[in-house]
Amino acid sequence: MALRTETDQGTGVALVTLDRPAKLNAIDLATAAELIAAWRAFRYDDEVRAVVLTGAGGRAFCTGIDRGVDVPQPPSPYTIDDPLIAIGPKANDLWKPVIAAVEGMACGGAFYLLGEAEFVIASEGATFFDPHTTYGMVSAYEAISMAQRMPFGEVARMSLMGTAERVSARRAYETGLVSEVTANGSAVAAALRAAAVIASYPTAAVQGTVRAVWSAKEAARTQALAHAPHLIALGNLAPERQAELFEGRGGGGGEPRIR
Repeated sequence: MALRTETDQGTGVALVTLDRPAKLNAIDLATAAELIAAWRAFRYDDEVRAVVLTGAGGRAFCTGIDRGVDVPQPPSPYTIDDPLIAIGPKANDLWKPVIAAVEGMACGGAFYLLGEAEFVIASEGATFFDPHTTYGMVSAYEAISMAQRMPFGEVARMSLMGTAERVSARRAYETGLVSEVTANGSAVAAALRAAAVIASYPTAAVQGTVRAVWSAKEAARTQALAHAPHLIALGNLAPERQAELFEGRGGGGGEPRIR
């Protein structure tokens, strides 16, 4: 199992942990399936009234898709099979509040998860970046998710700078991606405290509020996501060329700059 789930029956808070620290919590197909199953199970579990999502090991929250995953693609430029598209709570019709607790790196496909959390708490040492362009890939779903949380220029900069620049937890807080910055190692504890407060309130009111907040931006998000498969199909380099860039790690302009 690549996912650990623990529920505190006293508070009604579930802690979901991506548990592949040796892989920096990158998501393979089995992990994606476990995430989908967990979100759907929470829909029917009245004991769970709020969820905290984090990654094991402290080095990374999540580094996106595992590069060892083989995902065959249809030959049509009008469609793409994305194994991460349904790994978030909202994609699985879960309207219980989810708080992300970030320690270490959060990059690439991690934004599928961060983009569907109600808010994000990060430790001082957390960093956020999007490596897609460095390796010849279009950042579509990730950029669209972040555009719901950050100013346009900040999303554009992070998406375009690739591995050459990382957004610090402090900068992420200043731009609205992160709602609270904690000491290193304390993000989960802070998220659990916040989740316990929310879980103590009447469930129907909480879930209704979650749904109301998301409805405010749902139309624009849905319209943007409809363009994503075509942009990826047209803009991505061939998989072999992506692999060459990834293995060479030469496209990032040296050591990443943190801001």
